[in-house]
Amino acid sequence: MRFGMMLRALDEKGGIGVYTNNLIHELLRIDRKNHYVLFYRDPANLGRFIQHENVTERVLSAPNKALWDQLAIPYACWREKVDLVFHPKFTVPLLAPCKTVMVVHGADWFIPEQAQFYNRWDVGYIRTVMPLYFKKCAVVLSVSQLTTDNFNRVLNLPPGKVQTVYFAPDRHFRQVTDQDTLQKVKARYNLPERFILTLTKVGGDERKNFGQLLLAYAQFHQQTEKPHKLVVGGKDCHLLRNQYKIPSTGYGKDIIFPGWIDQKDLPAIYSLASIYLYPSNLEAFPIPITEAMACGTPIITSNANGLQEIAGDAAIFVDPHDARAICDAIEMVLKDGDLRTTLSQKGLDRSVLFTWDVCAQKTLSILENVANTQ
Repeated sequence: MRFGMMLRALDEKGGIGVYTNNLIHELLRIDRKNHYVLFYRDPANLGRFIQHENVTERVLSAPNKALWDQLAIPYACWREKVDLVFHPKFTVPLLAPCKTVMVVHGADWFIPEQAQFYNRWDVGYIRTVMPLYFKKCAVVLSVSQLTTDNFNRVLNLPPGKVQTVYFAPDRHFRQVTDQDTLQKVKARYNLPERFILTLTKVGGDERKNFGQLLLAYAQFHQQTEKPHKLVVGGKDCHLLRNQYKIPSTGYGKDIIFPGWIDQKDLPAIYSLASIYLYPSNLEAFPIPITEAMACGTPIITSNANGLQEIAGDAAIFVDPHDARAICDAIEMVLKDGDLRTTLSQKGLDRSVLFTWDVCAQKTLSILENVANTQ
């Protein structure tokens, strides 16, 4: 079979970029039988996978993402004679002359309490086009059971139309114990001796609940004699200091913005952190939770959306709208060494559920079944 792979998300920073990158690597690692036609939007990616004998790489130009998806891709699928085209991010080409499969990373736009975090025009647009994509698709992959259930409910889909396939953190995420490695990473990002870690992003701070997290940390800082510092990782996150009017004294002086953290350094930073704090308002598949579990970092997260599904018994769950509850959870975990040890071990145990081996095998099986079905 010839599989067309839409890879315009390959270089995105964030969960979908991580997913796209890892999935294509794993599919090419395990599959020597099928041929893969990789469609890039960025010509810089040309040659990235050419070492694989069953790969053809093509760069497609278009003025914007919509035209790339809906015009450039259908023509390329016809020209390359692909049997199926797969997109790891929310859309499929409606005019594709072949079968289509896409991946959905949440049903946020259809859930009123979640849609509030998006521009209303975007919500209206997605609610209009998403049913068309579902109708075009032979199968839709979903990154969580919550997402599957939501789409089944709001779109009244037939059984089996949406299939849940969990993804995973990168293979290098594991607990780091080598002191030399830990000290080098600590120095590279100027990290303190004791800290609480969170990851967020500018523009997504409301969804990540950064405001309530700050309130909780301010309360914790005020009532603690020698408080842990708060490390906020993410590209341009230093801009949040002005956005949230974080003071340069008091709790504010103990908040550190190291900037974008390279993926290769994240396992050491998770391993150094006393807590991974992630009281997000909105997640379908929270990949940082799986990363923290793989590194044995005690987790405090939200009792909302897909967070409980992924974290299971390996986290303390809090109401994301209750800064006092978040603060109390921080204090409880930091004061109780046995609890930290228990959370760490449960995270390590649960992390084996989320592997790229399983994700790639399930994805490949679905793609082959779709392509072989008349």
